[in-house]
Order: sequence, then C-alpha cells, then structure tokens
Amino acid sequence: MKISYHGHSVVQIETKKTKIIIDPFITGNQLTDLDAKDLKVDVILLTHGHNDHVGDTVELAKKNDALVVAPFELATYLGWQGIKTHPMHIGGSHQFEFGTVKLTQAFHGSSFTIEEEQKIVYTGMPAGILFTAEGKTIFHAGDTALFSDLKLIGERNSIDVAFLPIGDNFTMGPEDASVASEWLQAKRVVPIHYNTFPVIEQDPVEFAENLSGKKGLALAVGDSIDLKEI
Repeated sequence: MKISYHGHSVVQIETKKTKIIIDPFITGNQLTDLDAKDLKVDVILLTHGHNDHVGDTVELAKKNDALVVAPFELATYLGWQGIKTHPMHIGGSHQFEFGTVKLTQAFHGSSFTIEEEQKIVYTGMPAGILFTAEGKTIFHAGDTALFSDLKLIGERNSIDVAFLPIGDNFTMGPEDASVASEWLQAKRVVPIHYNTFPVIEQDPVEFAENLSGKKGLALAVGDSIDLKEI
C-alpha cells in the first residue's frame, strides 16, 4: 500500500486494486499538486463537512462513479446530490472490498457553508478515520483538538502512519499534536492541515524533527510512502 500527501489534509491511498482519497480539497487549494479534472479515484473518505475537506467530492464522485464514505448526515446530504454514499458513524467500522474503515471521535465542528446563500448546512459529527488494508493501518485524525481518547486509539490499534493536524487556531497546534503522537504510538507521524491559510502557518519540518524516536515525517506536497518499508 502506498500513501501520498497533497496539501492541507488531502491524503491518497493506493492499494493493489483501489485508489482512495481522503478529504479532497483540490479546487481553491493553492498548496495542492493535484488537478481535479485529471484525478482518478475509486473511493472518497471524508472526515467532516467543512468546505476545505469536502472540496471536490461531488464532482470527483460523479466523474469516476466513486463511492463516498462519510459520517451519516454528511453522506445523506451528499447522496441527495446524486452520488453513491455509504453512511457511517463514530465508533462504527465496516469491511469493504478495498479495506476496513472505522470512524473515531474528533473534537471539531462539521457543516457545509453555502456562501452565496449565507447558509450553513449541519453535517453531523466530525470524525477521524482508521483505515486498514493489506496488513497496514493508517489513522487520519481529521480536524481535531487534543483529547485523551487518542491514547485509547493508540492502545487498541497498531498504527503504521498517523496524519495529524498541526495548524492551530482551528485544530491542534504543534505542541498538542506532539502529545497526540506519543499517545497514538504510530510508527510514523505526518503533519497535515497547515499553511493553507495565514492563520494556520506552521513549520512541518520543525514539528517532525521535534518528535521523539525519529518517527516524524514532514512530507512535501506530492511525496509518498510505501508502507512495505515501514
């Protein structure tokens, strides 16, 4: 299994048979190297309903006939727009053909903003994602504050790579993300959700270098990891 980082919170996963993307905020994301018009995906996993995470989901799902897996309210809202969805909720897991998805808690908000109508659509609870396939597990924390049950997630799962937000202001900052990395006990920790906007500017390399055990890995946009090497 190969995973790659594409700016903000966008993570791609490639198994032997399936192309998966998490939180595909591409259009309007000046830090990404992806072009939504050219992107081929089979599955889209969403942590929550904020615009900078839902991103190009509807367009990608329709173009690729992709399945969208999301928290219940968000999946329902997106399903009304004519795409295939599989709703889940916090604490639930499901075995798909492409791997196992489990949603965890995340302490944040979740809504979709329609600016031209000055309307905010409630999209349920935000989540983190545990994804397991081909004997490897990754954890995408979504947008979250530090919370003590991250320790429980680490104790109950053997996590190969954890993607943690470090931007501060809206999510954990570097200090809290460092604590989260210790609790999760992941083999490698990759910072996400930083530098997209001025208010979340951070130094991902400094964050990674400050983690104990040399497990921090600041991926440049477009960089990938082959999990067979972890």
